[in-house]
Amino acid sequence: MPVSKVAFIIGSDSDLPHVKSGLEMLDEFGIPFELRVISAHRTPDLAHDFAVNAESNGFGVIIAAAGGAAHLAGVLASLTILPVIGIPMPSVLSGADSLYSTVQMPGGVPVATVAIGSAGAKNAGILAAQILALADDGLKAKLKEYKAKLVKEVEAKNKRAQKEVSGGKPGFK
Repeated sequence: MPVSKVAFIIGSDSDLPHVKSGLEMLDEFGIPFELRVISAHRTPDLAHDFAVNAESNGFGVIIAAAGGAAHLAGVLASLTILPVIGIPMPSVLSGADSLYSTVQMPGGVPVATVAIGSAGAKNAGILAAQILALADDGLKAKLKEYKAKLVKEVEAKNKRAQKEVSGGKPGFK
């Protein structure tokens, strides 16, 4: 089964710098995506139309980033059966308001919520890949390679740290 597209919806164009890491992850895994600016509050009809038609338009996962009241992910999740991943955006309250608005969904309307800002966007891209990999062996292999790369990066960091602390003394652990 081919990889589905991911919809990457941001509530405002000011969110774009914070979500680039998520877009880069989708690109790294070869997942096609569409980025759109849709506001749950300023363009509710557009949000509704997008969500109810997302599946028939070939999307497999929706990622929604919003700040402040941050209702975008919840509104979209209420209108589709597709998995929705919410990214709380930094805001005047350091993103805490965005986090609470995104994560506190009523029973029956789940939104998978990741960390605030860029780290959350990166994880949203990876989580979308993991969801799509359930039906795509090629994507599953790419994710396994990515996880192996993370292990090698940490092992290299450990060696550098050990060398720095030990001053090159043999046997230091």
